[in-house]
Amino acid sequence: MAIRLGIDVGGTFTDFLLFDEGKETFHLYKTPSTPEDQSVGILDGIRSLLDQTKLSADDIQSMLHGTTVATNIVLEAKGAQVGLLVTENFEQVLHLARSQTPGPLAGWITMDKPEPLADLELTRGVPERISAQGEILQPLDESRAREMADELVRKGADSITISLLHAYSNPVHEHKLRDIIANAYPDLPISLSSEILPEFREYERTLVTVMNAYVRPGMRRYLDNFRHKLENERFNSRLHIVRSDSGLMGVERAIESPVYTLLSGPAGGVAGAAHLSGLAGYPNALGFDMGGTSTDVSLIQDGEPTSSRQTSLGSYPVKIPSVEVHSVGAGGGSIAHVPMTGAIRVGPESAGAVPGPACYGKGGTAATVTDANVVLGRLPETLLGGRMPLDTKAAEDVVGALGRPLNLDLYETAQGIIDIVNENMFGALRLTTVQRGLDPRNFSLVPFGGAGPLHANALAMLGQCYPVIVPPTPGVLSALGFLHSNIRHEATQTLIQNLDDVEPNRIEQITSQLDNRIGLWLDEEGITPTDQVIKYEIDLRYLRQGYELSLMFQAHDIQNSLKGLRSRFDARHQELYGFQVESPVEIVNLRAIGIGQVANIKPPKMVLESPDASAAMINERPVYFDRKSCTTAVYERNILKAGNEIAGPALISQTDSTTLVHPDHLAKIDEYLNLVINPVTQVTQAIH
Repeated sequence: MAIRLGIDVGGTFTDFLLFDEGKETFHLYKTPSTPEDQSVGILDGIRSLLDQTKLSADDIQSMLHGTTVATNIVLEAKGAQVGLLVTENFEQVLHLARSQTPGPLAGWITMDKPEPLADLELTRGVPERISAQGEILQPLDESRAREMADELVRKGADSITISLLHAYSNPVHEHKLRDIIANAYPDLPISLSSEILPEFREYERTLVTVMNAYVRPGMRRYLDNFRHKLENERFNSRLHIVRSDSGLMGVERAIESPVYTLLSGPAGGVAGAAHLSGLAGYPNALGFDMGGTSTDVSLIQDGEPTSSRQTSLGSYPVKIPSVEVHSVGAGGGSIAHVPMTGAIRVGPESAGAVPGPACYGKGGTAATVTDANVVLGRLPETLLGGRMPLDTKAAEDVVGALGRPLNLDLYETAQGIIDIVNENMFGALRLTTVQRGLDPRNFSLVPFGGAGPLHANALAMLGQCYPVIVPPTPGVLSALGFLHSNIRHEATQTLIQNLDDVEPNRIEQITSQLDNRIGLWLDEEGITPTDQVIKYEIDLRYLRQGYELSLMFQAHDIQNSLKGLRSRFDARHQELYGFQVESPVEIVNLRAIGIGQVANIKPPKMVLESPDASAAMINERPVYFDRKSCTTAVYERNILKAGNEIAGPALISQTDSTTLVHPDHLAKIDEYLNLVINPVTQVTQAIH
């Protein structure tokens, strides 16, 4: 039986979760991240995990790696010098951007127009032209194209993007141009828009392809370095990288198309939260991922995470498939400060892994959320199973120094920091629900990340989203989500045509072509035909509408699928936007989604035992709630049994996280060892 290892690299900690299919056992490990080279922290963590489990490198068959390398390259503006080749007279495509003002009403006041990732100095317009129907109107000037490529290389371009007009309809000129450059510069990475995003909309297609070229050399260096280190350690594991849509891709594909990994980390956690909340009997849930640097809130409906075909990174709109998350700069490492307004603010700046919060004892001098929790007694004396002692005195010093100019005592300052960061995170929760017309009271809350369970009860009190479902391994849930992920790839073809006029044969022809492309890719990934599944999506919009909606459809029954699309589209539009339009509906894109299925992981279902949890109680300590000290029982999570009940206030400690149960709340351990927290009033009502 296989042994698989999920690896999630965060800004503060790197998480590991090893699953032994034969023994049906999990082993987790956390270690501080090494931002200067993520592979260093990963290898250190793997060695420690192998020592802990008495396994060897040969025992691990598969590694599933969520990485922030591509994300960090974009956010830190440390990418390649991108040379951009476009159709002649379209050189300003990135500078013109999309004529859309973000935000309501006076949103233009704060509009942050993204800085192009390819300078005009490194942009060239190639003589050629292809129509929207794929007809060659002007042949490619190959000699001029070769000269332009030489110019870009001489000027310092170390990665090339080719994004020609209407290449999604006919990529022949992009392919010729790639061959010309590759023959002259075989080691130069080249990204084609017809491969990265073969859809209409020139700006989005060009931007995402340029972003791919921007991060590609850095991603190659990282993955080549990581693979080399694994080989030196005699690991023969198959390595997969996690995509932004929670699917998996092979290393070579990740090197070629790293733009699809921009939201790699959050995707795993959402997938894990959806799986566990469904097992617990709450298919409608809110994922609450609070790490050291940021918090991600996600929406899960009917057991499936909501997804989007366009996300954002910094100020860049990125058209890639991804799980839909709302992020705020609020985490355990978020720094509290007092600006000119004279009121405490928290984040978005973070202390990160180095130096980290002051209580870590690594030289941190700023008060952080973690320091405030230490002052309030909400964290144990050590983290990571005793491997990381916390310096309470250092935390008290920095928090006290922050509050003294405001005439606040130590505990008022700490409570203020916690209240502010909770409100910041509740704002993200409201964006995920209320802005969609959804009531947060109709959803459970699934916290994960190292700090999620510590703040989840307070967040549930703000939004009345109960129960709070704390997974058995909340600090490494993203890594668990990776273990549940399937191999995934997409192929898209733009087809802009009135729905009423489309010929079923044309749809069948396109889906057949997409099938072939997906099948070849899954074969390359080593997926057997029996484990290959292909799903189909169609993008629709009202005539000349500026956006479209995606619906699933059945390619094997085109006639019937087409008949019901109009009514399904109207219903979906009504649900999302509150209205329908008496207008023709257009087909925009057809899409095939290839899935290579891997073995599902289902935790064993435990027998419910006595509610008495006293055997797991290890001590008591004072914890502050609403500026009052309460004697609070501390429990060891690993000793708790299914059926145990814990009345708040309580602290539940484990290697990867700490759960805080507030007064007047009750935590129960369910059959899957989740902590299920409800207000005592709700529990009482349920009994009666």
